[in-house]
Amino acid sequence: WIKADVFSLIVPWEEKGRRIALIHHIDWSVFPLLVRPILFMLERICDRNLKKSDAIVTVSEYWKRHFIVKGYSHVYKVYPGFSLPIFDISQREVEEFEERFHLREKPIVYIGNCQKAKGVGETYDALKGLNAYLVTSGEKQADIPALNLNLEYRDYLCLLKASSVAVTMSKFKEGWCMTAHEAMLLKTPVIGSGKGGMRELLEGGEQIICEDFGMLRQKVVHLLEHPEERLRLGEKGFAFARRFTAERFAESWLELIKSLL
Repeated sequence: WIKADVFSLIVPWEEKGRRIALIHHIDWSVFPLLVRPILFMLERICDRNLKKSDAIVTVSEYWKRHFIVKGYSHVYKVYPGFSLPIFDISQREVEEFEERFHLREKPIVYIGNCQKAKGVGETYDALKGLNAYLVTSGEKQADIPALNLNLEYRDYLCLLKASSVAVTMSKFKEGWCMTAHEAMLLKTPVIGSGKGGMRELLEGGEQIICEDFGMLRQKVVHLLEHPEERLRLGEKGFAFARRFTAERFAESWLELIKSLL
């Protein structure tokens, strides 16, 4: 049995079989104050069920340490994996994307999935007025004047590829940050908050960590004005991100399951 989120772990385990809990992250800090006591109570129930599991699987070193410090001994780490051929996007494809969405006149700064917890509100406030397109993606859940594009996955990757900079200023402790990883696979430099497991990803790829929204504009402007630095960061990020293949992911999971059996 594999339960892949905190809320599913509130329900008791089935009686028979090996039990694997996959935890990306646990962080209630971005939830409304009124509901946090309920969430903390549910987390305690989750903890009881975690103790009955055969394995706790995390996606980064940060969260592996988190559970080890809490006293769990059966903690494993399986990094996310990507099918690398999907990220082979031509310059012509990027130009066609820019043409369709009228993004040809200025550089693009991607500021994240349009959710408050992803820090897009504070990011927009820090960057507004730049001579650049500020673009978010996904379902619009934050009311900001940035251009929001709710795209199919291929077009979303084209957006990341077309961007001069990808900004991932999450306000909660990420498990890993798939958006930052995707941008790095497309050789787009990343500036991120580094919260949770995201720090391991950004440091491994020698990207830029910005812990203060007040410093964000300066860092973005620097990259926009220095294309050679963007190129260097893009190559560094790609060299690290490409290690995390779908094949490596599958192999790690199979090894874990075999060891439990």
